[in-house]
Amino acid sequence: MARVAAGTAESPPQKGQALKGQALNLVLATAASVVGFWAWNVIATLSTHYANSMELSAGTMGILVAMPIFVGSLGRIVVGTMTDRYGGRALFTVVLLATIPTVLLVALGGALNSLALVLAAGFLLGVAGTVFAVGIPFVSSWYPPSRRGFATGVFGAGMGGTALAAFLNPRLVKTIGYVPTHLVIAALLAVMAVLVWFFMKNAPGWQPNTAPVMPKLIDAAKLAVTWKMCFLYAVVFGGFVSFATYLPTYLRDVYEFDPSAAGARTAGFALAAVIARPIGGVLADKIGSKPVVLASLAGVAVLGFLVALEPAADVQAGPVFLALAAALGLGTGGVFAWVGALSPDGKVGTISGIVSAGGGLGGYFPPLIMGMTYNPSAENYKYAIGLSLLVVTAIVALLFTLFLVKTPAKEASPAVK
Repeated sequence: MARVAAGTAESPPQKGQALKGQALNLVLATAASVVGFWAWNVIATLSTHYANSMELSAGTMGILVAMPIFVGSLGRIVVGTMTDRYGGRALFTVVLLATIPTVLLVALGGALNSLALVLAAGFLLGVAGTVFAVGIPFVSSWYPPSRRGFATGVFGAGMGGTALAAFLNPRLVKTIGYVPTHLVIAALLAVMAVLVWFFMKNAPGWQPNTAPVMPKLIDAAKLAVTWKMCFLYAVVFGGFVSFATYLPTYLRDVYEFDPSAAGARTAGFALAAVIARPIGGVLADKIGSKPVVLASLAGVAVLGFLVALEPAADVQAGPVFLALAAALGLGTGGVFAWVGALSPDGKVGTISGIVSAGGGLGGYFPPLIMGMTYNPSAENYKYAIGLSLLVVTAIVALLFTLFLVKTPAKEASPAVK
């Protein structure tokens, strides 16, 4: 039998072994994620624009901003499996190029003030959210299990595209116009696709997993760690996604901020989570994922309660929101360090696709709940019900992690326990 080259899906890089091109490919994957997340959040970051131009209710707005999350979440299962077969370079390129026409369709729907067309475009825009399921198996194949927390944490910082979208999109619309803003985003997607295709490479010796898709999904679904991580990621990443997408609407309703002011604060929230995510991954490499995730969930529960009290802007509310974002970011880094270290080689894409789908779905429902439970007639605590549910969910997840999720084996062993 021929020996498998070091760094393949069957024989990952060993501890301390640095592969040539490792850093470049991690940077390219992270940059691709930034652009993908930017496009994925184009509707959410312009929620005030749609609410004003189309006179949308809070409930309808919740449906609109959640639509891309739904498709992006479910699509991650398929895309993660396809990454195991075709490799990250090909799938990154496909996802970036496929997102371009959806962004242009969003621009058309908004220009025509057509809610139906923007909803349909938002459904298709979900393809941008699948970029995450490409990157996790791609960067994991470049790094040994002992450093996958670092690698997935850095790649996860690509969700900083959410911060860019929140900060720049309202300002671009105000400066150059609604349609040109979408053209700029489409151009960035095209440029990034070209860079990926010509400069990105799969890990040396990478071998495609050509097993049929359904048996792979069924096999991954039989692993207890898959569903445990699904639940935890649904709480921490879902919490981040739901806040990042609904925060502009929330800040308008509660604090009466204009689109630019709300966008700047949403960008700060997303940036805090982005910075915390790789820290969570590195800490998970050093002390294990369980204490990182427990600290994250405890923080989310406490800070979610404080947010529900509607602290005054900005001196009181600002630090609370930033701390909440950091807690969520630590949790996302901790959970995916768990996934990257414990997934069997050749199954990282399939498992991460399912887990990241769970995370995305965790971000789909909260905007809908926030919109449906919004009480505009209340003088205070307009979103008390929705935020209370966040606190309860975080407490349940904390107890689940504490008592039902075993401390994982040291990352030196890549087998799932």
